[in-house]
Amino acid sequence: MRLLIAEDDKALGMFLSRGLEADGHRVRLVLDGGAASAAFREELPDLTILDLNLPVKDGEQVLEEMRVLDPDLPVLVLTGRQEVETRVRCLDRGADDLMLKPFSLHELRARCRALLRRKREARLQLRAGDLELDRLEHSARRGGQTIELTNKEFALLEHLMLNRGQCISRVELLDAVWNLEPAQTTNIVDVYVNYLRRKFHDAPPGRLVRTVRGQGYMIPSEPELAIANLIPGGELPLPAEAADGPRAHPALRP
Repeated sequence: MRLLIAEDDKALGMFLSRGLEADGHRVRLVLDGGAASAAFREELPDLTILDLNLPVKDGEQVLEEMRVLDPDLPVLVLTGRQEVETRVRCLDRGADDLMLKPFSLHELRARCRALLRRKREARLQLRAGDLELDRLEHSARRGGQTIELTNKEFALLEHLMLNRGQCISRVELLDAVWNLEPAQTTNIVDVYVNYLRRKFHDAPPGRLVRTVRGQGYMIPSEPELAIANLIPGGELPLPAEAADGPRAHPALRP
């Protein structure tokens, strides 16, 4: 799942990031309210952890802006403010939960899981053929058998399954999974796709994780996957989206 943390104390923010990344989440940390509003607008994260004492824009103002953009995405407020009025005001303005500092990381992680479970539109279970991905439990199964994945393997597979039926370029995968700039020369995407294929017994060019030559990778839609399983070699014509070329990197969109 994609999480946004807005916390001006960088050491605390890094501590929270590491704790939540250990649960398999992809975390973006920002240090002020202006950056928090911008990151929320760009990414619409599955969950936001929002400190109130932020520079540039106060956390309460950021909360209001987030609720204008999306009234349903979960927001957990962190605050050292002890006044009951502040806590009531945050809940009235749309916060889903609130924790006072100091707090237990163990409890925070449990509250995050609870909020993600309650999210009505959350796609917590992803499926492709006999492959099942549980985004909350951070687990994968194929044909009923559990497949052990590293955090990066899981994040790569998750991104492909969330965009099922579309060709995802290596540039987009570098940005979404590894937070790497496209100018950085690396074959890490290809390496990790091969890791997944070995674990899924899905030999290149892949029926489950499919290579789109010169463009990137995709997980076929259910009808395409069903047809591929009936065709020797599993080759299918490119979908319309892939035939037009890879999707533009977010940084290049107008």
